[in-house]
Amino acid sequence: MTGGEVERSSAPTVHQLRMFLTLAEELHFGRTAARLFMSQPALSRQLGALERRLGVELIARTSRSTALTPAGQALLPHARTVVQAMRQLQQVADDHTHGLGGRVVVGTVGAEAAMDHTTAVLSELRRLHPALEVEIRLLNLVEQFQSLSTGEVDVVFCRPPAPDDVRTHHLNTEPRVVCVSADDPLAGRGQVTLAELDGRTIVSFPSGCPRVWRDFWAADPRPSGVAVRYGPVVSDLESLYAEVAHSGAISLQPYAAKHLFPRPGVEFLDVTDLSPCSSALAWHATAEHRPLITAIRQAAKNAWPRPT
Repeated sequence: MTGGEVERSSAPTVHQLRMFLTLAEELHFGRTAARLFMSQPALSRQLGALERRLGVELIARTSRSTALTPAGQALLPHARTVVQAMRQLQQVADDHTHGLGGRVVVGTVGAEAAMDHTTAVLSELRRLHPALEVEIRLLNLVEQFQSLSTGEVDVVFCRPPAPDDVRTHHLNTEPRVVCVSADDPLAGRGQVTLAELDGRTIVSFPSGCPRVWRDFWAADPRPSGVAVRYGPVVSDLESLYAEVAHSGAISLQPYAAKHLFPRPGVEFLDVTDLSPCSSALAWHATAEHRPLITAIRQAAKNAWPRPT
């Protein structure tokens, strides 16, 4: 076996592939060498070794220009895939050895950031991964699920139901209540039935909110068969409570809102026959197996319900 055959039998190194990718971006040996903090002769030797190992010419170089050959263009996406896979492999290994680092963006809706379960989960996450930077981002009602799809946030503490492409971990269950204006005929009653809300105009939400979520928070359809009357459209809670106080529309809310959102001109009434609601940690289905998501889910399992 010749020396060239021996070299070709060896697999390219990830370091050589990174050099090739950098050269493909710069198409200039001088700039590539400077980016990689190495000399041009050393760069040329490494790329020559890569070509010999692959058995194909990757770079067409003249005194005036540098370009990728057709073979180089064809191999370029595969080289990116290999380098990315090795980066992910090392990240997973580092995560298991040293704990997660970097940053996680946590979305919250309304007062979810103040809930005991949210505080417990984030405290456990910080305990497990002290090097992880946690950013809390307040979202409006449309953004709570859309931001997971766009990748603007990694997870969200929210109120289900969630759309089909979002996964959830249940954290808490509580009753739903109805929010009415202080001068509403029902105000002061303390509690009402769902049938007593039939025919009342209810605050609505933008079409950017999932239909399953909008229907749940309007109790639509009603057991009585009476059609729900939709009224003013809001995308945040402050606007919602302003509409309830001034327009006479009503809104269904979690029980916790009675204590977290006291407002002049607004009252909360228990609804005796309305199904409860839940709180959850949510993430996008495509992120299911990311180490970061796995770590947050584990923190949620550890922290809530609180160990007895």
